[in-house]
Amino acid sequence: MDPHTSDLGLAHEVVTELVRSARTVSCAESLTGGLLCATLTEVPGASECVRGAVVSYATELKATMLGVEIDLLARTGPVHEEVARQMARGVAAACGSEIGVSTTGVAGPTEQDGVPIGTVFICASSADGSVEQVRHLQLTGDRSEIRRQSVRAAMELVLSLSRQWPAQQR
Repeated sequence: MDPHTSDLGLAHEVVTELVRSARTVSCAESLTGGLLCATLTEVPGASECVRGAVVSYATELKATMLGVEIDLLARTGPVHEEVARQMARGVAAACGSEIGVSTTGVAGPTEQDGVPIGTVFICASSADGSVEQVRHLQLTGDRSEIRRQSVRAAMELVLSLSRQWPAQQR
């Protein structure tokens, strides 16, 4: 099966679950550069649950646009579990969504600040962090494949997180 077709099938499942549970999502993307939100919005009806996205490719934008602590970025760099957590919470708060999902990592072609290619952190979180899941991935493949795998993992995490909560009334 074509990976794009498979990813669109998962995106459809995510959108269906979010609409069913009356939840919204927003995306904070670094290494995926908008690919996550683009994949979700390929699904007809995505406007019922996708609020928006912030592509914070530059490290300083993670602080200024998403509220990631500057001291944390200085200590750990942008590829870190806590950075992913703060990105997800920040985008949920900024966009007014129940779920924020973030991607940060190294897709290549070279390592970044000693962090190996394929190191990725994703997080799906409520704005206040009370319901949250984070994953550390070590992916293989070329730049494009690492980005695609990151998008897929992020969609799976959103689906898992959404299923943790009982459905809300609209």
